[in-house]
Amino acid sequence: MSPSRISRRIRRIKPSPSSAAADRFAELRRAGKDIINLAIGEPDFDTPAHIREAGCNAIKRGETRYTPVAGTLALREAIAAKLQRENGLSYSPREIIVTVGAKHALFNALSVTVEEGHEVIVPAPYWVSYPDMVLACDGTPVTVTCKEEDDFRLTPEALEAAITPATRWLVFNSPTNPTGTTYTAGQLRALADVLMRHPQVMVLTDDIYEHIRFTDAAPPHLLAIEPGLRDRTLVVNGVSKTYAMTGWRIGYAAGPADIIAALDMLQSQSTSGASSMSQAAAVAALNSDAAFLPDWVATYRQRRDTATRLLNDIPGIRARAPGGAFYLYPHCGGLIGKRTPEGKTLETDNDVVIYLLEAGGVMVLAGTAYGVSPYFRMSTATSIEKIEEGCRRIASAVAKLA
Repeated sequence: MSPSRISRRIRRIKPSPSSAAADRFAELRRAGKDIINLAIGEPDFDTPAHIREAGCNAIKRGETRYTPVAGTLALREAIAAKLQRENGLSYSPREIIVTVGAKHALFNALSVTVEEGHEVIVPAPYWVSYPDMVLACDGTPVTVTCKEEDDFRLTPEALEAAITPATRWLVFNSPTNPTGTTYTAGQLRALADVLMRHPQVMVLTDDIYEHIRFTDAAPPHLLAIEPGLRDRTLVVNGVSKTYAMTGWRIGYAAGPADIIAALDMLQSQSTSGASSMSQAAAVAALNSDAAFLPDWVATYRQRRDTATRLLNDIPGIRARAPGGAFYLYPHCGGLIGKRTPEGKTLETDNDVVIYLLEAGGVMVLAGTAYGVSPYFRMSTATSIEKIEEGCRRIASAVAKLA
């Protein structure tokens, strides 16, 4: 097909590395390859039984038809109650929209607010989709590199330096994908002070990993720390990570009424409402006490600690223990310049990742995809046994390098 038939905004973007990794893993498995998949960011737990039952019961009751574009009132009320109870944020149902996953909410938010000439600040390392979403909406992603010595946190000085009159949004994710970085209340306060000096900058908070954190207590939400940002903040979240509901495809956004109305209008002309039975399941999730969650988080912590210890025992690799999410972002600079048994020199972190796949049978993702090299992202959303075996294979492959 001629490239001229595809719009310029689509030609500007690239496929999601995460989706490509999933496809590659499936291809290798079909070919009979023994691969340890440490690339996919998806909880390996089953959706809790009471949530599954709520979805099944909705089907049995005949709740299988279209819902309002913005989502059922029951779900929007459950979201509003959650935001008040857990985050200290007050939103009415009309200031909330349900989307087909949090990714949908993020993309649509950029679609209804970004035009050519607008800049969107994206701290790096970043989730792979942020810059391409901006490009697809005709905006310009402005990458701000966050240093490992700062624990990959966005500093107020770096934020201040990145803001221009063209800045439309700051995309803010915590705990972060891929580094698991978290922020203290004081660090959030410092960022809020910068934002208050620049009223043209809106804030898109991606809170999808908010409950998967290993600190004693979660800090207040950025918006709770500075309520003055309310009229220019869109809070995005969903049920996929906390409740292991990735396949149910339910996300949501809460924010200023004009942005929510624009999201509703766009969604009415694209996807319409989210799945009715999935919304019923999400109501059960948000209205429950999530008694399973402490055990899940303890398991994620154990996996993090095991992977960190094993990776740090491998010459040429350095791993820090993240404060949240279920990823590690190890530095692999010590492997750059080494030669494989076939005589190929590893020149980039992408070369390292390909070598680990081909020589070790371990799938991870190159830091290049996340905007900061030389690193790779390793998911710990899998069993201890697979993590241990994966690290053993990595160690064995690295030992063969010259």
